Amino acid sequence: MRDVDVPTTRISRALARMFLRPRRRDQALAERYGPRFGMAVVRGRSMTPTLQDGDRLLIHYGSVPRPGAVAVVRFSDGVVAVKRLDHLAAEGWWVARDNLFEGRDSWSAGAIAPSDVLALVVVRLWPRPGHLPPPPCSVRR
Repeated sequence: MRDVDVPTTRISRALARMFLRPRRRDQALAERYGPRFGMAVVRGRSMTPTLQDGDRLLIHYGSVPRPGAVAVVRFSDGVVAVKRLDHLAAEGWWVARDNLFEGRDSWSAGAIAPSDVLALVVVRLWPRPGHLPPPPCSVRR
């Protein structure tokens, strides 16, 4: 991911201090197991109205997936995307898009292996900092 100039606000600075401040214990864990937090940039319109193209997200690697959570997943063809976890079936996680007219999901690409749920979204950092809203009514159930 390339460096970008992101305007900071009081909330995003507070979130960055809260989640990204390195601690000795966290640094030791990161050196041993890799980073636990990261940032993802949304590309495309498959998650509108919840997420817009260009949104910056704080993600947490190793979180326990749960239905309804927004996650970073890897499809079987290697494409990495931000999707909403729908339900866990015998073949893996079924993921949904919030925009039924754009993008792809498990109904078009199949289930996602549990090991391919890479991270869960914690908060949106920019441009509208805060927690994500619940899924819209238009999401298939």
